[in-house]
Amino acid sequence: MADDTTQGKTTIAASVVQKIAGIAAREISGVHSMGGGVSRAFGAIRERIPGGGTGASNIAGVQVEVGEKQAAVDLDLVVEYGASITELARAVRRNVITAVERMTGLEVIEVNIAVNDIHLPSEDDGTDDVVTAQPSRVE
Repeated sequence: MADDTTQGKTTIAASVVQKIAGIAAREISGVHSMGGGVSRAFGAIRERIPGGGTGASNIAGVQVEVGEKQAAVDLDLVVEYGASITELARAVRRNVITAVERMTGLEVIEVNIAVNDIHLPSEDDGTDDVVTAQPSRVE
């Protein structure tokens, strides 16, 4: 984004929009984490490498396209089990649009949300639910 005035020019990097969108998405109750399984795994590895946790491509689950006046955002979410995905997506979309437009002045033309996984409460305590073996219904 470039803002030309008689007193100077303001530019906003895509990585800034990406961070704003990621933070705004995580603020919504029911969002467990961002990114698909692969991007979360690489993000966890990258965070352990000195200097690896910076830059636009390092915000798991958030991709942006930024023009001079508009931005488009793509989000990959993992939601908490029990959350209404449609209501959650509406709330995330609304919060991301509000935050990006307020902070940058860019018009957000779309926020695409992909729900890639559901987080189960049993995944937090390290115990797995015991599942009895059932014969397969399909061959």
